[in-house]
Amino acid sequence: MTEETDENRRRKNGLYRQVSRELAENMKKGWADTERHGLTPVPQAAYTARRRAELSARFPGELLVVPAGAPKVRANDTAYPFRPASDYVHLTGDQSPHAVLVMEPGQYGGHRAVLYTLPRSDRADGEFWLDPHGELWDGRRDSLNESERLLGLPCRDVRALTALLDAATGPVRLLRGHDPAVDAALAGRVMAGGDEEFRTALSEMRLVKDEFEIADLRFACEATARGFEDVVRVLGSAAPTPERLVEGTFRTRARVEGNDVGYSSICAAGPHATTLHWVRNDGEARPGDLLLLDAGVETRNLYTADVTRTLPVDGRFTPLQREVYEAVFAAQEAGIAAVRPGAGYRDFHEAAQRVLAERLAAWGLFGRRPAAEAFELGLHRRWTLAGTGHMLGLDVHDCARARTKTYVDGTLEAGMVLTVEPGLYFQPDDLTVPAELRGTGVRIEDDVLVTADGNENLSAGLPRRADEVEEWMARLRG
Repeated sequence: MTEETDENRRRKNGLYRQVSRELAENMKKGWADTERHGLTPVPQAAYTARRRAELSARFPGELLVVPAGAPKVRANDTAYPFRPASDYVHLTGDQSPHAVLVMEPGQYGGHRAVLYTLPRSDRADGEFWLDPHGELWDGRRDSLNESERLLGLPCRDVRALTALLDAATGPVRLLRGHDPAVDAALAGRVMAGGDEEFRTALSEMRLVKDEFEIADLRFACEATARGFEDVVRVLGSAAPTPERLVEGTFRTRARVEGNDVGYSSICAAGPHATTLHWVRNDGEARPGDLLLLDAGVETRNLYTADVTRTLPVDGRFTPLQREVYEAVFAAQEAGIAAVRPGAGYRDFHEAAQRVLAERLAAWGLFGRRPAAEAFELGLHRRWTLAGTGHMLGLDVHDCARARTKTYVDGTLEAGMVLTVEPGLYFQPDDLTVPAELRGTGVRIEDDVLVTADGNENLSAGLPRRADEVEEWMARLRG
């Protein structure tokens, strides 16, 4: 929903203070009809219809409201690139700012879904060129008829939505926090506890992916593999490579093949690799160092990969680097092997972490304490820190609002997609480990689909074994 005022139609210090009558009349005339005809539904339209039907069945007789959200201010009058709310995308396949999906309960059951969105700019009132978000400024929008054909559901002008919400009766559920105007229109109208229950249901609907989602995640992983190849080609084997060059190289691939990166890329060289979410990327990858690259392409349908490889910058692991790397690889192999339908979600985490505890014990880092005892006490976590994975989909940490009993305490089902990403992180100032280990960080992460009889590694196109990594890097560098 948008509200137009004189204040947001122009900058305070804009050069033009007024529009002459002659110019205003001139701008109304001479424009060709650009309506697109013969449009067919977007590929996910059939899937979004099924998802809306599932949501309808969960909340009979209730008004359901899911906003896309609005652009967020970066600084002053500039905004971040718009990225709609994931639940809105999941239910509509649309990516328009200010749009709102409204599902009105029917008299005889079910819901009627209507998408409220901005129509084409009106050439008669000057909005298309005077408003800073008119079409001559931000680009052409789909007409309501075009949106209906593409998305497969009725579309109406979002500027009429406030009146509809004001007149609504009965129970209401709202995905709050994405559109302040919608939140305000329904203030005090949402059932107690309804917001969180609604948010939870939307999140849990995304736990099991359909065929469209799996195909998009598969493409995201393939494009991500090509981005990693691009990075290897720019890594200097004799001179330092800025982490920001690594970041920019990968993002170029993400923008060419997809929408963008799915999250801030972690391009962590040397001791930076011991910081799990190193996104400053202001260091250098030097020959002899390891580069931990954690990055994912987000597709144009907004599904993201999430892949990590730890690479020897000059193309060869040192003996010590290889020892740490192979410990993490063994842990990941154990974790992936535990991913199958019917297994507990925690199983792959525990399988991987037990292997790491055994390696840490073998290196004497628990003193005389055996690995099993150290694992039960959680002592390994000093050097592993995080869990071994998470759900993946429209969000890099997908289904985040799902209930604990259906997520981390739940059971894996065919169609779920998750990451398996064990790591070892020896901080530069950790006096409990040998000096030669300090500042070493290794993580290996892949995106794994639960299948009917086991699993499929969607990111298997990138090598994982140490020897294969070295051979792959040598081949790419010629």
